[in-house]
This record gives sequence, C-alpha cells and structure tokens, in this order.
Amino acid sequence: MNYISIIMSTFNSEQHVGKSIDSILNQTFEDFEFLILDDGSTDNTQEVVKNYSKSDKRIKFYKNDVNLGLTLSLNTLIQNASGNIIARQDSDDISRKNRIEMQINFLKENNLDACTSFAVSQQTLKKINNLKSYLPLNLVIKYRNPFIHGSLILKKKVLNEIGNYDERFKYAQDYKLMTDLIKSNYKVKILKEVLYELNTENNISTNKKNEQAYYANCVRRSIDPLLKN
Repeated sequence: MNYISIIMSTFNSEQHVGKSIDSILNQTFEDFEFLILDDGSTDNTQEVVKNYSKSDKRIKFYKNDVNLGLTLSLNTLIQNASGNIIARQDSDDISRKNRIEMQINFLKENNLDACTSFAVSQQTLKKINNLKSYLPLNLVIKYRNPFIHGSLILKKKVLNEIGNYDERFKYAQDYKLMTDLIKSNYKVKILKEVLYELNTENNISTNKKNEQAYYANCVRRSIDPLLKN
C-alpha cells in the first residue's frame, strides 16, 4: 500500500491536465498512488489521462458517466484511496517539484492533521492569500478562506472522522471542509513556502461568482449565524 494517495478530479481540462499530471509525476517524493477521476468531460481530457496511466503505474483512472460535480468526485476518490495521507491536486494547476516532500515533512515535524502551502498565480506570478495566513486561522476563517485547496495534504482518518467533503456544498466545499477541521480542533497550518501554482484564469471562483458566494456565506453562517457577508 502506498503511503500517500494524490487525488485529482478533471472536467474538460484537456489544455491543462497534462502539465498538472507531469508536475505530480516529477515530484521528488515518488512513493504515491495518483488517483484521477474524470467527471464526465466532453472534450479529450479522458484520452489524455488514459495515455498517462498507460505509461505510469502509479496512476489509477476512474470516470463518471455524467458530470456529478467536484464534491461528489472528490469523495469517490477518497473512498478509493489506499494511502493514509491524502494530497489534493487540481487539474489545471501545477505543483512545484518538492511540494509533496516538503508538506509531508512539515506535517510530521509539527504533528499536524492537515496543511496547505502558499501559491502564486500562473498568469502573474503574484502570491495568493499571504496576508490572511499570518493571522489566527480560527479567526480568519470566519470571514474568508485562507487556504489553497489544491495544495491540501491531510490524514485520511481525519477526513473520515469529519465525514469527508460535505455533499450539500456544490461550491465552496473546500471552505466548508477546512472550517469543519478547525471547528473540530484538528491541527491545521499553512506552510509559508510557495509550492503551488494556481491557474487564476480558469478558476471556479471567477467563473461561478454568485454560486460560490452563496455557498461561502452558508459556511460563514455555520460558524457564526450573525455573519451574513
């Protein structure tokens, strides 16, 4: 059994998914399984992923016949993961070569249940979410999500204990998950190293702003009913 399971859901990401997969296969930490689930793509994403799976046995390919959304797809991947550590990767983002190794060491050295890292925009190379990460996370999370979801690494048993991703949340599932972790007093920190490159041009927060805002407000109200925005 591999120690780490890296999970990625894809949907119509044929232009970017190859670079994303390469960034994982070229990690300095090599002992992992890489579970990729295609969520009903209508382009050539499945073919791209299948070709990679033929050349690297660490890749395990799954698919949904119809688009079920990110939340359900991530939970399916978690259920199929054999590792005791789960690492996220988004299909249009890039992990820097030492990301997994550094985060695993950070997790162990600080006896953490979960951690994320700093990130930069692929388009501008500007850092993302830095200021908020220097404030107490249990305070910041009441108002904003300070975590980069694609850089998340956490213990599988912790995910199972909180019920994995909340399937009521079509969007902002990352915000809800991190809120659940912090409310349940799990040890969560941000590694203040840029280990992840976010595709900010193809971001769900940009393309689905109204729906994203609605679900994010639901998360905030679950923390404090007086918070509306």
